[in-house]
Amino acid sequence: MRDLDHGPFFIRVGRSSAPESKAAIREACVDLEPDAACFVLAFIPHTLDLSDVMQELSNTLAGVPVFGCTTAGQITANGYEADALLLMGFPKANFRCASILFEQLNPLDTTQIATQAQRQTEKFRHTAGWNRLALMFSDGLSKQEDVLVSTLETVLDDLPIFGGSAGDGLEFQETFVLHKGQAHTNAAVLLLIETNLQFQGVGFDHFLPVGSPLIITDADPDERLVYEINGAPAALEYARLVGCPVDALSPQVFAENPMLLRHNLNYYVRAIRDATDGHALSFLAAIDDGLIMTLGRGKEILETLDTGLDVRDRVGRAPDFILGFDCVLRKLEIEQNQLSSKVSDILQARRVLGFNTYGEQQSGVHMNQTFVGVAFFEPETRVLT
Repeated sequence: MRDLDHGPFFIRVGRSSAPESKAAIREACVDLEPDAACFVLAFIPHTLDLSDVMQELSNTLAGVPVFGCTTAGQITANGYEADALLLMGFPKANFRCASILFEQLNPLDTTQIATQAQRQTEKFRHTAGWNRLALMFSDGLSKQEDVLVSTLETVLDDLPIFGGSAGDGLEFQETFVLHKGQAHTNAAVLLLIETNLQFQGVGFDHFLPVGSPLIITDADPDERLVYEINGAPAALEYARLVGCPVDALSPQVFAENPMLLRHNLNYYVRAIRDATDGHALSFLAAIDDGLIMTLGRGKEILETLDTGLDVRDRVGRAPDFILGFDCVLRKLEIEQNQLSSKVSDILQARRVLGFNTYGEQQSGVHMNQTFVGVAFFEPETRVLT
């Protein structure tokens, strides 16, 4: 399997597993070339002191805008990692960007969100021959990603949006997004990006619907809580359907047995976060009364991963790199099945860099247990010469 020693060519990558924040920043910044950077993406493990990280980034990358978030794991040149700091420098020669910080996500003011996005888009001057996309990083515990991404998709209907929800390891206590070197909770960041590179969206999961349909008969969509499935206490009915004692429900069981929602002829994963003492189920995406859903059963995850990442440009070339947002529950399932090493080999070979999320966004939909990403290719003029 190839690694990133000789690429990608169009971004700079820094990584450190140092346990102390200042040392990690110094090590990860060595190869970034900040003078040439348009902006830096930072994906920060929950094990580092965030205030120290932000201060040291400001000192080391003075004047370079830093965006990103805290994570539930990282995808580095080594594949899956849990405690590594990942920095990605996007050069001025190939990228331009504008940014929006959406504060106070919960409660969400959709009119204000739409106005901010529209105003910034109109101000973002277009460079002839360059391509546009948007990246979204949101507080993974805000419970607002569903409405946020659908609102942005409506307003920015000609701009593809790809996103990942910030994480906190497996703690689920507090998550942060980064905007121009400052950390914010209960917030989201939207990056409007212009690039002379070609790009393609990537999105896939590895689940198929199985069994009879089930009905959500009592739910609180704002809190992402389901109280009843098929008229029975949700956790009890779910445990019966998957053949597991209710007191044995765990993140691993939830990861291997998600629930699927059909929308526009596609199935989207709605992952379960945990079960409450009152036998409700807490989800990582909104669930409403009356929804008809099915259980999901996994296909062969190595094959679907390698196939899903096997994207090519129109002349058949592999990506220079893939910016990836991969659900932490996929990582849990992979670890449970002792496949981490093989998955890391695939991620290395496909030049994937990114982080493990609390949720993913693509095509105006917030989803779970899905890989979402952007594959970047050489500029068309270079490909054709």
